Amino acid sequence: MKNLFLFLTLLVLSVSASAQENQKQQKKDSTKVEKLDEVLVKAVRVDAKAPITHSNVSKKDLAKRNLGQDIPMLLNFLPSVVTTTDAGAGVGYTGIRVRGISSQSTNVTINGIPYNDAESLGTFWVNLGDFASSTESLQLQRGVGTSTNGSGAFGASINVLTDAVSKASFGEISNSFGSYNTRKHTVKFSTGLMNDHFEIAGRLSNIVSDGYIDRASSDLKSYFLQGSYVDDNTLIKAITFGGKEITYQAWNGLEDLDKLENDRTYNTAGEYTDYDGVTRFHDNQVDNYTQNHYQLHWNQRITNQWSTTLGLNYTKGSGYFEQYKEGEDFADYGLEPLDFNGEIVDETNLIRRRWLDNDFYVFNANANYKNDMINLIFGGSYSHYDGDHFGEVIWAQYASQSQIRDRYYNGNSVKNDLSVFTKANYKLNDKISLYGDVQVRNVTYKTTGTTSDLVEFAVDKDFTFFNPKAGITYELNNENNLYFSYARANREPNRTDFESNENIEAEQLNDFELGWRQNKGNFTFNANAYYMSYNEQLVLSGRLDDVGNPIRTNSGKSYRLGLELEAIIPVTSKLTLQPNVTISTNKNQETIIDFDGELQNLGKTDISFSPDLVAANAVVFQPIKNLQMSLLSKFVGEQFMSNTQAKSSLLDDYFINDFNINYTLKTNSVFKEIVFSGLVNNIFNEEYISNGYYYTYDDSWSNPGSITTIEGAGFYPQATRNFLVGVTLKF
Repeated sequence: MKNLFLFLTLLVLSVSASAQENQKQQKKDSTKVEKLDEVLVKAVRVDAKAPITHSNVSKKDLAKRNLGQDIPMLLNFLPSVVTTTDAGAGVGYTGIRVRGISSQSTNVTINGIPYNDAESLGTFWVNLGDFASSTESLQLQRGVGTSTNGSGAFGASINVLTDAVSKASFGEISNSFGSYNTRKHTVKFSTGLMNDHFEIAGRLSNIVSDGYIDRASSDLKSYFLQGSYVDDNTLIKAITFGGKEITYQAWNGLEDLDKLENDRTYNTAGEYTDYDGVTRFHDNQVDNYTQNHYQLHWNQRITNQWSTTLGLNYTKGSGYFEQYKEGEDFADYGLEPLDFNGEIVDETNLIRRRWLDNDFYVFNANANYKNDMINLIFGGSYSHYDGDHFGEVIWAQYASQSQIRDRYYNGNSVKNDLSVFTKANYKLNDKISLYGDVQVRNVTYKTTGTTSDLVEFAVDKDFTFFNPKAGITYELNNENNLYFSYARANREPNRTDFESNENIEAEQLNDFELGWRQNKGNFTFNANAYYMSYNEQLVLSGRLDDVGNPIRTNSGKSYRLGLELEAIIPVTSKLTLQPNVTISTNKNQETIIDFDGELQNLGKTDISFSPDLVAANAVVFQPIKNLQMSLLSKFVGEQFMSNTQAKSSLLDDYFINDFNINYTLKTNSVFKEIVFSGLVNNIFNEEYISNGYYYTYDDSWSNPGSITTIEGAGFYPQATRNFLVGVTLKF
């Protein structure tokens, strides 16, 4: 890794001389190249006037706060967004919820290729360390959105476009440092277009942090490399990216309320008691995973009206998490009891590793026809996932009959996903535009072998979904338009859903969106009302399994009704306000639970992890051209971690503020410019919690015949005041 950093640094220096010479040419020709790059995500994105609720985020927007935190944290101030992080400071395992809906229900694509894990349906941003540095733009669609590739969107879709082709050569070296020994080191380069057609560009990054939570360290190594061919009608890109993450586990949260009050950074992961009764921590209680992506994209403009896009992908993932476990039963690992000097031994202390080893293949193809009246896109996507799940005991106090590299459980999963779609925008007249979108998706999922609990796990499911969408946009005038859309989405359960309930059902959503957009000079205002009606919504139960995966349950009939408001308000030429607010009500129509040995009907209840109020604001002050300061504020209302509105599952509301500053120094020497960045998170030092879990059990195991239900909850404290500062040298 050090040698690769050195190589890229030298390459950056070698191209810097020609960078300034080519700068003018880049500005002249960049428009044509950028449009070709954007075609790679045309099938999954919408334009500004489409009847789909969305937010666009540019490379420039991301760069302002890109000092080491993951992409969800960089999207924290968008409408209806709530983010959280296990380690507390935005590095490592992070999550995003949109309109109160879990990350498993957010569809993520990279250059149109599905990124969600095929089995868990989740998105593990920790495997994409510093990916913001290789992102050209992204679009966050709220609600069902447009048809996309991969698992359906039930709350949002995030489609990412990676770096565009650069006409001019350039180099960048970025370094940032901050609280909890956080560091980010990034080297980027581009050769620019060689012989007017070929470009090679790349990035190498390393992010390390101790984390706010004790021992919740992260070591994220990542890379991005692309080779491109471009001419007037052709764009071909070969891209590889990926990385290796080693993070100390912090998914246990904190259940001890006294520690939550007085020692909120305490981490129970890896905790054990030695022979002298002293509490110790296993030094390698880590998640260790490597993921590499290989993509090939070919866009061809056939005529002024017709173009085609082809995408191929292969993703290889492999890794494990390691745990020290005390007093484990032999039977749980397929071990036989031992006769030890006449005494039967049937439990042991041990260290185990649970492995994932998977391959993911994707083929995308679509065609686009466009004239003054209609913009038509049709195509399809096929993916194949093959994943192995297995466990190993790498050390045991008493090993019984086990042998080195024995697998105490072993399972395999195969998932195929085929979808075809047609979508069109039709301009009926100068005032009215119509939108239509139809998708048919077929999913097959089959598992063999056993789970980590040594239980046979045999799923053989076939789902076929029909997902229609339609909308209308009416332009009142050049500054105002109204829109209305309806969209249906269906979505299959994930692996954890099947493990927790073999009778789990697919979920269905009917999404209605009504909006008004105003764009008057530098002033913009968007208002959007939504009604999301669910059948068998897979809501978060509040519980986690033994590896930190959220357990979901079908909730019958449920709905989300809300109003989203956002604006950009230029107060003066130097001061701008950027507020947004979401007011919503999120309800299960009927909730029936077994509590204290009796079935109880709680009637209508709040959906878990769904605050009624989420608001954000940015006060942006730019006293001079190259200096910008921003005060970023976020309010999240109280929310329950259960669907029963149990008091012990309540997360209090919180209000936090960050301060961001950026200054660009233009030079005429070796560097084209030097960018100084600073970020102070939670400037008022609030002690807040953004995530947690809730569980219940009866105490019959300790008191036979008891019907008392015991409740419990765990919490993930977030960091108090902390900072990051960085310098980027651009050649």
